[in-house]
Amino acid sequence: MAKLKSGFRGERAIVIPAPIIEELKNDALGSLLHITDIGYYPKATFHFRERTKEEAKQYILIYCIEGSGWFEIEGVRQKVSPEHFFILPKGKAHAYGCSTTNPWTIYWLHFDGDKAGFFSEGLDKPTPVTPQKNSRIEDRLQLFEEIFATLKNGYSKNNLDYSISGLFHFLGSLKFLGAYRESIFTNQTEDISADAIHFMRENIHKRLTLKEIADHVGFSPSHFSTLFQNKTGFSPLNYLSQLKIQQACHWLDFSDMKINQIAMTIGFDDPFYFSRVFTKTMGVSPTEYRSKKKG
Repeated sequence: MAKLKSGFRGERAIVIPAPIIEELKNDALGSLLHITDIGYYPKATFHFRERTKEEAKQYILIYCIEGSGWFEIEGVRQKVSPEHFFILPKGKAHAYGCSTTNPWTIYWLHFDGDKAGFFSEGLDKPTPVTPQKNSRIEDRLQLFEEIFATLKNGYSKNNLDYSISGLFHFLGSLKFLGAYRESIFTNQTEDISADAIHFMRENIHKRLTLKEIADHVGFSPSHFSTLFQNKTGFSPLNYLSQLKIQQACHWLDFSDMKINQIAMTIGFDDPFYFSRVFTKTMGVSPTEYRSKKKG
């Protein structure tokens, strides 16, 4: 069976240069916590990595949003399901890889520093981050993208310090999951439409079916569709498509991600189909939209 470290369609990754990392180790903020590598692998077929304890020089977070996989720490293997994350400890032999039949889509980062052990403690097992009311998954993934974009803009002192500040928040949102979810007060009306829209946003990276949305709110697909259409004026799947295109517009406006990479982040495997849906919704192609002056 093939085994790949990288090279997946739509992948993104940044490896911080060794001299920059050495500077961070001696910096007041960077010595506490810093990133050494960061990336996103969509449908990472044949993904596999293995390290000895000498090679395991950082903590490694893997956040599986779709598909499945596994990891081993010192020979003990555990399965990883969708909407789960884990952190591999520094200095321990490990291996990890995707399922052969259902390859995972993962956000990942390597990090280190005096406070890194604090954020990783107790998280060396598959930990669920399931969508629910106020789960704020979309907020967390936006934060990851912000950290990535900041580092992609270069390694100035401001960029590095800002990425570290974001990393504290990102890791805190996982370690203190309950507090993160409860920190945002909402007076959103408790109706099925609001619940369904929240579920759509939290799963914007997936290809949700009508049945999955209806099951979430506890109605049959036909009854749910009628209630949702009466409330919003749109069918559930049409509304979901609009949310996806809205998210795509955000990345076109505020990132330099390629169009096929943006398509992957919102659940479109085929970038040409994504372009057709985008053009139908926005009246212009993604390329034309990106080139237009706004504001």
